[in-house]
Amino acid sequence: DGDAFDLEQLARDRIAKMIISKFKGHAMELLVEAVLIAQGYTTHRSPEGPDKGIDILAALGPLGFGQPRIAVQVKSGDSAIDRPTLDQLIGAMQNVQADQGLLVSWGGFKTSVDREQVTQFFRVRLWDQDALIQQILANYDKLDDDLRAELPLKRIWAVAEQGDTSGDND
Repeated sequence: DGDAFDLEQLARDRIAKMIISKFKGHAMELLVEAVLIAQGYTTHRSPEGPDKGIDILAALGPLGFGQPRIAVQVKSGDSAIDRPTLDQLIGAMQNVQADQGLLVSWGGFKTSVDREQVTQFFRVRLWDQDALIQQILANYDKLDDDLRAELPLKRIWAVAEQGDTSGDND
């Protein structure tokens, strides 16, 4: 049918617009931290201002002494992140004895960073806008009430197009 449009993509675009309008700058760190807490991590967020390459520290367990220990850097700008930002996170991970790092970039990543995904696979994860939205949706029911009030979403069901087996677990 020639009038078909991608309802799922339309919804994601609207969610993305709402997120960036409400969580630009330091507030994006709060959103990423909320997702990590929903996943069972205990966190420490750096105060606003210079953070030496780490915005959030996260580890499993009620006191945050469990493994893995994750150092997180969050960038809410529109521009793609380059290799020096990744290198800064890796250096900062060593400074705080973090096992792994998470680099979140709303504006995505330059190819120099994408090329490092294989060599850094066991140390660093990259979340772009789509990955962050996917994590928010996957953990939405476990986010705190204030954050859900700030980001009001509801789940809808739609008929899957023939050949679409993605379900709602993607």
